[in-house]
Amino acid sequence: MTAPNAITLCADDYGLAPGVSLAIRQLIEQGRLQATGCMTQSRFWPDEARALKDLDGRADIGIHLTLTDQAPLGPMPRLAPDGKLPPLGTLLKLALTGRLDQAEIKAEFHRQYDAFEAGFGRPPDFLDGHHHVQQLPGIGAATLELWRHRMGRKGWIRSCVEPRAAIIARAVNPVRALIISELGRHFRRCLQVEGVPHNGSFRGVYDFSGRVPFAQLFRRFTDRPRLRTLMMVHPGFVDDALKAADSLTTQREEEYRFLASDECVLSMAQRGLTLSRLFP
Repeated sequence: MTAPNAITLCADDYGLAPGVSLAIRQLIEQGRLQATGCMTQSRFWPDEARALKDLDGRADIGIHLTLTDQAPLGPMPRLAPDGKLPPLGTLLKLALTGRLDQAEIKAEFHRQYDAFEAGFGRPPDFLDGHHHVQQLPGIGAATLELWRHRMGRKGWIRSCVEPRAAIIARAVNPVRALIISELGRHFRRCLQVEGVPHNGSFRGVYDFSGRVPFAQLFRRFTDRPRLRTLMMVHPGFVDDALKAADSLTTQREEEYRFLASDECVLSMAQRGLTLSRLFP
């Protein structure tokens, strides 16, 4: 049973670049991370999967379903005609106007699932999405299909819903956090109807600008946890592969430094907080 003062820290983007993967593995070894979502469509995934196997059982290992910015694993003539997935803004427009090819998305999700099992040797513990795509209209159904038919209705799925009042009171990029949360309300209802295990609180949305020290953001995000509180984090070491793949670079190192520090432990201990897997 998850304690009411427990928080799950989930690192996104494992496999995106070697430096990101190394940082995440180090934090899992330290006991600072309880979950990580893997980008199995990445060319680095096979090698990074082998390196992660040594830590199996130390954290939940899931699939970070990807439909933006990167290359898909297979042909997607509608969504990625030139071999590269669109930016988030384009995907959002297509999703909200009902113009996504659901069969194409389902096929790519199955490929990403196959790549996870091929690399890691077992089914994932959970599903979430790069840029929260798992919850979008026209995509959520494909996410649920993986959970039903590939995961055998086992494991959990990330919900990005957070109470409006909590987002406003936290005062960390409230507009962005509210948009992400509102986009996920229908999907959370689907999770509830299907009986899918999911987190009860979602935190960690900010602008990655570095204007506010991450230690301060961490304290706000982890304050007053509710049952099954999940905070996403993006630690990493900057390397050439990361620079080529993503715009989020140096702030990943700021997150890593704090999460690996004694200050992180002290911040939680002073408030009586603990770290725990979402469904221990």
